[in-house]
Amino acid sequence: MSELSNSPEPKEMPFVQHLLELRDRILKMALAVMIVALVAMPFANQLFVLVAKPLMQVLPMGAQMVSNEPIGPFFTPLKLTLVLSIFLSMPFILYHFWAFVAPGLYQHERQLIYPLLISSVILFYVGILFAYWLVLPLVFGFMVSTTPVGVVMMTDISRYLDFVLTLFFAFGIAFQVPIITIVFVWMDIVTAESLSEKRSYIIVMAFVIGMFLTPPDVISQTLLSVPIWLLFEAGLVIARFLKAKQRAREESTELANYPLTKNLESPGKEIK
Repeated sequence: MSELSNSPEPKEMPFVQHLLELRDRILKMALAVMIVALVAMPFANQLFVLVAKPLMQVLPMGAQMVSNEPIGPFFTPLKLTLVLSIFLSMPFILYHFWAFVAPGLYQHERQLIYPLLISSVILFYVGILFAYWLVLPLVFGFMVSTTPVGVVMMTDISRYLDFVLTLFFAFGIAFQVPIITIVFVWMDIVTAESLSEKRSYIIVMAFVIGMFLTPPDVISQTLLSVPIWLLFEAGLVIARFLKAKQRAREESTELANYPLTKNLESPGKEIK
């Protein structure tokens, strides 16, 4: 009994409280996604028509999309609505993630992570819009132009949606390259100088990533690989600026504390 009474129960309470807080925040995230999905559900067919627009604009006259499954016309727009609900709820999701992690960070880390989270959300949406407005029309235009004579291009709606969502996700993630570069340099995992020296390898890696994340066509691979490279260069410039600013702040702090340190280390003269 004495051992049980002396057990460190108070030390377990913060961990339990963290779990409860994490549960509450996950429930709020799920509730936000459900609310957005319920609001968008009546417009599921219109949303699918909007997403299918890049293909429908380049199809030959009289061609149309098909559904090879009896329940495809119902579940495909529904799936699109659920995925778009997650995408649209991303700022709210990242806010709760940030609010859960922030208490364990230092003040200077909070000042950096907050703008990085905002930039990450913006870049994610920019990547999706880039894929929708530029990549998809070029890819589908190329596919239609290379269709053999006598072959009618009739795309299944479920496979089309999987294709489009894969591109959206790939470009949304690929546009996070500046954020990853800044974080790695800020945390001293790598240096800006070493990344600059390995630029040729990074360019090759960008094209390899584009090959794996996009369909097997040269256009979409190039349109993903080149932005990855350019975004890496932008992240490298910002990382150098932030690192130089950090060094300047640390040097100014050391200079400000130098007279006090000097007085503490040098003993005063004895008064006779």
